[in-house]
Amino acid sequence: MEISSVSLFSQDDISHLYTLFPEMEDWGVNNDSKKWRRKEEEYGFDELEEEKQEQKQREVDFEQEIASFDSNFKLETQTMNDYGNNMKRHYTQLGEMEQSRTKRPGASTGQQHRRLWVKDRSKDWWDQHNHPDFPDEEFRRDFRMSKATFEMICEELDSSVMKKNTMLRDAIPVRQRVAVCIWRLATGEPLRLVSKRFGLGISTCHKLVLEVCSAIKTVLMPKFLQWPGDEKLRMIKDEFESMSGIQNVSGSMYTTHVPIIAPKISVAAYFNKRHTERNQKTSYSITVQGVVDPKGVFTDVCIGWPGSMPDDQILEKSALYQRANRGLLKDVWIVGNSGHPLMDWLLVPYTRQNLTWTQHAFNEKVGEVQNVAKEAFARLKGRWSCLQKRTEVKLQDLPVVLGACCVLHNICEMRNEVIDTPTKFEIFDDEMIAENSIRSANAAQNRDKIAHNLLHHSLAGTGSL
Repeated sequence: MEISSVSLFSQDDISHLYTLFPEMEDWGVNNDSKKWRRKEEEYGFDELEEEKQEQKQREVDFEQEIASFDSNFKLETQTMNDYGNNMKRHYTQLGEMEQSRTKRPGASTGQQHRRLWVKDRSKDWWDQHNHPDFPDEEFRRDFRMSKATFEMICEELDSSVMKKNTMLRDAIPVRQRVAVCIWRLATGEPLRLVSKRFGLGISTCHKLVLEVCSAIKTVLMPKFLQWPGDEKLRMIKDEFESMSGIQNVSGSMYTTHVPIIAPKISVAAYFNKRHTERNQKTSYSITVQGVVDPKGVFTDVCIGWPGSMPDDQILEKSALYQRANRGLLKDVWIVGNSGHPLMDWLLVPYTRQNLTWTQHAFNEKVGEVQNVAKEAFARLKGRWSCLQKRTEVKLQDLPVVLGACCVLHNICEMRNEVIDTPTKFEIFDDEMIAENSIRSANAAQNRDKIAHNLLHHSLAGTGSL
């Protein structure tokens, strides 16, 4: 920064001051004789002499004032120049200090001095859990998965969630980012408690949860939650057949509800009448429809429809329903419950009164297949406690979070991560009989054939008879 000298008045301005006194022209040498002859004629000699003395005194006073003004002007100019020089030296020293700071050891590696104030928070809890010697059993209890599974997830998400260091602060490591998200999903703790455990700000924790969930949906969902291929589908059919005796079953379907805070718009659409009646308090929810294989791994999910919708309407909104309409579910059965309609690809139990022995036996076997999906949802909610209570996540962000929970559930199931018994969750049966329970006459005939074969080939049990 440069500061130039300030001149209050130039020499021309000082000269101009003399012209401000009009009587000075009359004091010139050429006009003095005429002036005093005129004065002598008007006044006497004594009075004229006195006036001359006064005139000379005024001239002396004026010259003294001019000299004083000039002296003050030079003094002020010198003061301003000294001030400008001091400011130059000051900013020169600041520039030299800044250059020496940026050239210090470690600056080339990005470890520059922090100039942004950051609140000092304790990270002892996370540092303890992140230590290589931390017990695996305790880590599994806290994060619902082993350290090996956690490492695998971090490696898969590394390129998607990693951030670079800046001049203001160091980026949060990938492991800590993933841990914040998984801990939040596993415990359902409020963000203020998550903030204290990991030594991060509340808004930072909220942002990390959404970022990691989005990365899980983008990176991991195509790998760990997808409709099975031909070879995998054949294995699924064999396992379901050995379980129930029903051939060509490719999946078990169930729909559950996740409680939410009353939304600001479309409140009536999310009102859950059945939960309200059971809990004796007003409840709102969104739905999660899922199809699982015999091991409880999700192969298809449909998330986010309002809690007031029945199961058959949610099914019609799903991508699974569209896939079936395009003929991609030929020669396979997906087993649903009484809230779903009977269709060419969807097998459901009998719902009318006064069932025959054959129909009772069929319902028993279909119930065994249906329990696979219900138990999978029970483990899903037991493993990720955020699904058990109303969440702080906004309604528009909730489908991404729920999808991440389903993907993480699949990873844990595929890697045989055992869930502790105390964390298991009881699923309430909220199904309602579909209004149009039979939508295909051909499907009704096939169901009767399946029920007949189960009974007469001794594949159906008699526990319900």
